[in-house]
Amino acid sequence: MDFPTQARTVPKTLMASILLLLVLLMPALQITGAQSVGVCYGRNGNNLPSESDVVGLYKSNGIGRMRIYEPNDPTYQALKGSNIELTVTILKSQLQGLTDAAAATDWVQKNVQAYSPDVKFKYIAVGNEVRPTDPETQYLLPAIQNIHNAIVAANLQGQIKVSTAIDTTLVDNAYPPSAGKYSDAAKSFITPVINFLASNGAPLLVNVYPYVSYTENPSQIDIAYALFTSQGITTPDGVKYQNLFDALLDAQYSALEKANAPNVEIVVSESGWPSEGSDAATTQNAQTFYQNLINHVKGTTGTPKRPGKAIETYLFAMFDENIKDGAEVERHFGLFSPNKQPKYQLTFG
Repeated sequence: MDFPTQARTVPKTLMASILLLLVLLMPALQITGAQSVGVCYGRNGNNLPSESDVVGLYKSNGIGRMRIYEPNDPTYQALKGSNIELTVTILKSQLQGLTDAAAATDWVQKNVQAYSPDVKFKYIAVGNEVRPTDPETQYLLPAIQNIHNAIVAANLQGQIKVSTAIDTTLVDNAYPPSAGKYSDAAKSFITPVINFLASNGAPLLVNVYPYVSYTENPSQIDIAYALFTSQGITTPDGVKYQNLFDALLDAQYSALEKANAPNVEIVVSESGWPSEGSDAATTQNAQTFYQNLINHVKGTTGTPKRPGKAIETYLFAMFDENIKDGAEVERHFGLFSPNKQPKYQLTFG
């Protein structure tokens, strides 16, 4: 059917505007397309690239989320305008000082407000892997509350959630996953934290390492199950698990349910596999783990307890860190070498 000339002109003009908008938005779309996968940026190396080069590497690989382990001005400056979502960690050595409300307000003003909205803050992890025997357990909840209150005072609570990052050892009885519960030693300090998260709609951050579980019990766990390459197992209660990652994660969800917090979501704040330092730490195993993990968490399979959705996950870590403390494997979790060359052929997007 023929239309008057002017009627044809409007759609053409509209189409040109839409195309222009898409071109302008393309960098942001490329970054946000990989939102379910982040990478942790540890800086315990004396040979690492500059912060601006690091952010460039995130952008060129379509990595849309970053976790850092301390506030760092050069990193913040490099992140400005990048649209990369940022998790900032407050290490447990800092917790006692943040039980003072004025100190927490000062921390937020200096390390968050001063850079927002140019830096896209997402989570503040108050404490990393605080354990029952740590003296910092007494400071954890007050520090979380004070940082949260400072975020609210800055009117950023709609953008930034305040939480803590735990490891999987706070949960015992983790097999079968449905039996997972917080240990008696952990309950006293973690239950009030979980109640706080539930009342504020914040997720619990958990560092999940199938590598550690496998190497601690190689006679009972098939390495293929840890690497996402097995046919899976059926637990004694009849649930089919395709991989160890899902089993570890669901044990955490079971513990949350038993703590009367079934609606608290879990963000996997670290997961990785080293390339050197033990018999299981090989380049091939790490390549297999990382790519299969990326594919799994970006998909919509979910876990048996939380099916049908992607799992927000942060790979550990961006670089090998040559001056990191601990066992040799600790220095070989990097996805990239310090010269910015990829150690593995991975697709993040």
